[in-house]
Amino acid sequence: MSHINEAFKNGKALIAFLTVGVPSLEDTVKYVLEMEKAGVNLIELGVPFSDPIADGPVIMEADVKALANHVHLPQVMEVVKEIRKHSNIPLVLLTYYNPVFSYPADKFFRDAEKIGIDGIIVPDMPHEEQMEIRPLADEHGVDIIQMVAPTSEARIRENVKNATGFVYVVSSMGVTGMRGDIKTDLKDIVKVVRDTTDTPIAIGFGIHTPEQAHNMAVLADGVITGSGVVDIINKEGSNASADLTAYLTGLRKGMDE
Repeated sequence: MSHINEAFKNGKALIAFLTVGVPSLEDTVKYVLEMEKAGVNLIELGVPFSDPIADGPVIMEADVKALANHVHLPQVMEVVKEIRKHSNIPLVLLTYYNPVFSYPADKFFRDAEKIGIDGIIVPDMPHEEQMEIRPLADEHGVDIIQMVAPTSEARIRENVKNATGFVYVVSSMGVTGMRGDIKTDLKDIVKVVRDTTDTPIAIGFGIHTPEQAHNMAVLADGVITGSGVVDIINKEGSNASADLTAYLTGLRKGMDE
């Protein structure tokens, strides 16, 4: 059974993303544990992929580095096993469908349950196509996280009517990356989601300042930061601990104000 609900049970959830294998598998484990200590409630582990269509240049750079380190889905699963020796923090894999299909899918979901993966985000798999894997996910207690972009009300309702884990509301059209301003009418999107499901809502894409984190926490149940984390790790490699902790504790403070 998924433990994602635990991330939201004591207030607003801070969710952080990092790409597995940058600068090394060992550093990924270290950073996950440090991020938890800094106030992160749920970790998204990025599975390196050669054609990450939803990602901007920061995360694409990390994917290139991780792939050069020969990190693929099997290595990510090993990282999860290592994390689980030290922490029960909810873990969600963000992966494109090809690695899961190649694993293959039935084995992936069996292994995911066994090692403690709570959820999966598949950006290139629309809601309509998820029935291919939903029975496997349900059987093994792995939540498929629904991503909701600024689109029609009917489309949003259709996407989230059977949502589990949390709903990932995309703050802006386009790819991931740090943004100075978030101008999407998120209030209306969040209202439609809340009218359709009781599943917690987290907002991501572009959030990297305490002020942005505060504003998003007012609207939603959780705040997702990705490119800000990955940018620090890309630049500082194995020496990112201090800046990573400062960055995340800043976001946490912004959310709690």
